[in-house]
Amino acid sequence: MSAGLMFGRIGRVAALTLLAATTSGGAYAESIRAQYSVSLLGLPIGSATATGAIEGAAYKIHIDTRLTGLAAVMSNFKAAMASSGAMGARGPLPAAYASTTATSNETRTLRMALDSGSVKGLEIAPPWVDAHPGRIPVGDGDKRNILDPISALFLPMPAGQDPAGPAACNRSIPIFDGYSRFNITLSYVGQRQVKMKGYSGPVAVCAARYVPISGHRPDRKATKFMAENKKIEAWLAPVARTNVVVPVHVTMATMAGTAVINADEFSVSGGGTAASR
Repeated sequence: MSAGLMFGRIGRVAALTLLAATTSGGAYAESIRAQYSVSLLGLPIGSATATGAIEGAAYKIHIDTRLTGLAAVMSNFKAAMASSGAMGARGPLPAAYASTTATSNETRTLRMALDSGSVKGLEIAPPWVDAHPGRIPVGDGDKRNILDPISALFLPMPAGQDPAGPAACNRSIPIFDGYSRFNITLSYVGQRQVKMKGYSGPVAVCAARYVPISGHRPDRKATKFMAENKKIEAWLAPVARTNVVVPVHVTMATMAGTAVINADEFSVSGGGTAASR
């Protein structure tokens, strides 16, 4: 698995928790910060920092990801993502999404405008050109009824449902990242008790699957691996006084070994924590 794919997922998990913390209701302005670490085969290889602000129903989120330790010596890959929009009754309503990836050879920026789940504008600089004949084209229909990669992982709960029960997991999430269209499907596995900074109690254990739809190369080894990957698991915990659940632990098989993502810090301005809110 490439560094870009790995750290894209780290950033999205960070975004999910950050989004959830901004939905406790009320017309207020608040700042939030989250710090995540990732390990591969038990060795630390990267980190992600998420910062955000909420004013009323409007949200803005920025995420920086980078390699650390030995991985940073081998590669200087960095990525940043940002999303903004409003919180609706059924989840986020993104208005803008942007991402920047940088290596020693190139920096590429993507900007996407959205409205009511449809892509209204897309700009990639420098222009992305892929002459591979085996790539499945992204059609106009693939850009409708979607979420951007950050907003896509905001997981609202139906009113009255157990946040550690099947309703937390059983869903399919439609995502378009500017290059490809895919779904992430979650299915309920069971329940566990956890105790960690910011939360103590039951979590829903979900199995996750990656379902490519368009913009991908079916013959690519990494695509086949992820499409067939049955070893992705997320533990979702409820955020107090909200109807959302967030991941507190993620494990994922990669072509290089098992990756683990954990939240090391999660705070809101004034000294509160996600769970206490």
